[in-house]
Amino acid sequence: MPLIVWRESADPDVYETARTSRLFNGVIPQRYPVAIAFAKSEQDIVDAVNTAIQRKHRISVRAGGHSYATWSLRSDALLLDLGQYIEMDLDEKTGIVRASPSVTGSQLNAYLSARSRAFSVGHCPDVALGGFLLGGGMGWNTNNWGWACESIVAIDLVTASGGLIKADAHNHTDLFWAARGGGPAFPGVVTRFHLQTQPAPKIIRSSVYVYPIEHYETAFNWILKIASSVDHLVEITAVGSYKEAFQDPCLTIILLAFSDDEHAANGILQTVDKSHPPGLLSRSFAEETSVQRELENKYNAYPIGQRYKVDNVFLKNDADVAELLRPAFTTLPTRQSLALWSSMRPRSTEALTDMALSVQSDHYVALYAIWENEAGDLENGAWLTGVMGELKCQAVGTYLGEHDFQVRAGTLWGSQQYESLVRVKRRWDPDNRICGCLGLEELG
Repeated sequence: MPLIVWRESADPDVYETARTSRLFNGVIPQRYPVAIAFAKSEQDIVDAVNTAIQRKHRISVRAGGHSYATWSLRSDALLLDLGQYIEMDLDEKTGIVRASPSVTGSQLNAYLSARSRAFSVGHCPDVALGGFLLGGGMGWNTNNWGWACESIVAIDLVTASGGLIKADAHNHTDLFWAARGGGPAFPGVVTRFHLQTQPAPKIIRSSVYVYPIEHYETAFNWILKIASSVDHLVEITAVGSYKEAFQDPCLTIILLAFSDDEHAANGILQTVDKSHPPGLLSRSFAEETSVQRELENKYNAYPIGQRYKVDNVFLKNDADVAELLRPAFTTLPTRQSLALWSSMRPRSTEALTDMALSVQSDHYVALYAIWENEAGDLENGAWLTGVMGELKCQAVGTYLGEHDFQVRAGTLWGSQQYESLVRVKRRWDPDNRICGCLGLEELG
């Protein structure tokens, strides 16, 4: 039986520490679980779910990660914290790794790299697999390797009725379908993911171009043109952010080439480099890197405990992206805030697997208002709402992993996939035991 801290009997300080343990966003909601259960094993998860059933409590789950909306905190539910349950095991013959939901991207990448394998983990090192994979899994090189959830070959889970089962392409196929993109609406508690890995790329090279904001239009349109034509080996992103030595925001363009052939990787980056427009503040070309090093770089960009408001969209393929994103990239509300654009090609040009995840486009955009003190809440929230209001008219949907249903509805799934998800939820969790998408009535 796991350690359970009950609100009604625990020391208030002990309870509050348990309630806020491992939260990423410094904006902590005033929602109070009836108890927090700390699982260290699969059996602990089974026991905690059955305890909640016996006491007629709902169940929320905290794998660990960013969860800007802090979905795990639900009033009057038993919060199942999986942070102490860490398991990784690779089958060398099949390349399938079994991993518990609280394994972070950094942990899994280090484990696999030591065994010459790779998986598209989340871009930030402390993002755990649970929410990342259930939400779809937009990770490193997703535009080339595919959505991380597409590499799920099976899941082990505890159902809302307390049973331990396995779901895959042949057994409990509706749950397997929902696990790949259903997010918090998934009607069970995953205890283990079975993930198909691939051989680790022998070469990863990075080119980075930093432009002052006055060159925004020229530089952004340049990289949009590159993204529409460059070889599939490259991940391309553009980031609006403040640099330490500059008063105004800067535009940073990052290209990562993944390959087994150093000549091929350098050749692609060389072709891009020859066409870059003038006006650079700095440039690095084809530098050797690794996913682990890139994860470490991300850690400082998204500091734990700061206050966050975050939203995102997939823009229409034919949108005037540079013009639409000008306010986002040029009016960042604080020096910590970020605006991000990622090319999703060529994955976005291909039909999606039959799964809950059902929205994508060539252009992914995420906005991060980041600040330190409560006094900035209204101003930073207003900036995000205002900029997003201009983008929504050119959006085809939203990525589940960085969205808050309480702020706006968004299009997270296709209409047929949404209806299917509701049916799966009602079939496997008729009493609505598992807390789902906070702010979305049918799946909440």
